[in-house]
Amino acid sequence: MNEQLKDLEKKAKEKQAENKKFFAKLKKKPPKNLDYVMQDLHEAEFEKTDCLDCANCCKTTGPLFTNADIERIAKYLRLKPQRFIATYLRVDEENDYVLQGVPCTFLDHQNYCSIYDVRPKACREFPHTDRKKFQQISSLTMKNVAICPAAFNIVEAMKKAIKN
Repeated sequence: MNEQLKDLEKKAKEKQAENKKFFAKLKKKPPKNLDYVMQDLHEAEFEKTDCLDCANCCKTTGPLFTNADIERIAKYLRLKPQRFIATYLRVDEENDYVLQGVPCTFLDHQNYCSIYDVRPKACREFPHTDRKKFQQISSLTMKNVAICPAAFNIVEAMKKAIKN
């Protein structure tokens, strides 16, 4: 997996112009079955991809924490929400709650998440490749292909499956 991660950023950069053009066309005229195609591609990729082998998302980026996330995680950790915020989070330039730093505080040395059952919504949904109206999150997807090998593979498979 480490070899794959080393090449990922480079490969994502090489594909950036191609992906940008593809997503621009996709946004203008998404196929009627896009949600179903993406669901199938997502499921096929994650049948062969084990996130525990990588966890690059947890090591290099931090999720946004919604108020619901904060309440749920604080309760799980037996902290008051304000204490959870003070201990683990900061407010970013867009006024969102994010982790104070990366790698994620809750990631252990074996790539397990200590709050997995109550993890933030952004973590549960990452890399967002099975989201409805997928064409609306192209800029997020462009970032994720440089972070997540599965997202990269899904986008490459998508370009073959959808001729636009």
